[in-house]
Amino acid sequence: MNWTDLKQQIQTSPAFVLDEDQVLTNLQPLLALRRATGCKLLYAMKALPLASLLALIKDQVDGMSVSSLFEARLAKEVLQETAGSLHLTTPGIRPDEFSELGRLCSHISFNSLSQYQGLQALADGYSTGLRVNPKLSFANDPRYDPCRPHSKLGVDIALLQDGLATGIEGLHFHTVFACRDFMPLQQTLEKLRPILKRSPLKWLNLGGGYLYNGIANHAPIVDLISGLRAEFDVEVYLEPGKAVVGNAGYLLTTVLDRFASDGKQVLILDTSVNHHPEVFEYQMKPRLLEEDTAGEQSAILAGSTCLAGDVFGEYRFGRIPEVGERLVFADVGAYSLIKANRFNGYNLPDVYSANPARLVLQKRYSYADYRRQWTNSGD
Repeated sequence: MNWTDLKQQIQTSPAFVLDEDQVLTNLQPLLALRRATGCKLLYAMKALPLASLLALIKDQVDGMSVSSLFEARLAKEVLQETAGSLHLTTPGIRPDEFSELGRLCSHISFNSLSQYQGLQALADGYSTGLRVNPKLSFANDPRYDPCRPHSKLGVDIALLQDGLATGIEGLHFHTVFACRDFMPLQQTLEKLRPILKRSPLKWLNLGGGYLYNGIANHAPIVDLISGLRAEFDVEVYLEPGKAVVGNAGYLLTTVLDRFASDGKQVLILDTSVNHHPEVFEYQMKPRLLEEDTAGEQSAILAGSTCLAGDVFGEYRFGRIPEVGERLVFADVGAYSLIKANRFNGYNLPDVYSANPARLVLQKRYSYADYRRQWTNSGD
């Protein structure tokens, strides 16, 4: 993506930009994996549910993975009458929404045995599954770990050792985040193997969390999926999210102010960590395209809200940017815009999609959106 040109073309700031070519590039190793194994690909909408993105990839993937009624509605709207699958798993299914979810979704993986027992009879037409917690932790940070002690995510594998209830057609699990190694997947399936041998299934959903572009050798997962399909005669689903959009998203921002604070330069930006909340939640320092790691000068990049911790981090430069200059944070395609908020009344970024042929404004928020959120609806 040519940011020299884009900085001139994009008139407003801040702006979130999705690189469509990078999205399609990210899909290539997944499509190769599908060709090699016959597995099916679902896009995990929770990473970024932008409608133009869903329309871009809907013919490349086999369906969508959703976690709520609203995600399911949007996915169905985009997929329309295509044969794409719609898989749901979430800890929080509302009984009053379940009938509609049953009509929208092709597969539902219940998060607990009590949820399955209480809800499964309220709708029909979907394939019934369970999310299983294999009790294997691979994430160093417990905030990311689905298998942390006292986890809310999935049925404890120990409760399934004697077999699955009649009518359960599939299992779903998700154990990693931003993983660049297939070892956790191999270990998880080895632990699930006794259940698979005891209980015939129609499908397995291996979840997401693997950054396929960052893993050089795909032979282990090819062998694993091919072996599963041959031994157990099951459909195998993958549901990448960040792997599809993570490195395809950018946040353009403008320097509003520059001053010294206790001997360090501080640059105030027209964006904030509230436009990329994981920066604050997990103390992440997002990559900045303009940073010069060998630069002799440094500055703290801070957001424009009154939150003291609204700070992106300290960056090095050959020359510290001046007021009015534009900077670009990279690798912010996943779990940024979807979590963004208007703290202090600062507007959300404009949303663009870009490829070498065109730049398209997809969404622009206004005071009317802010007012609608905080004024009486008149009901």
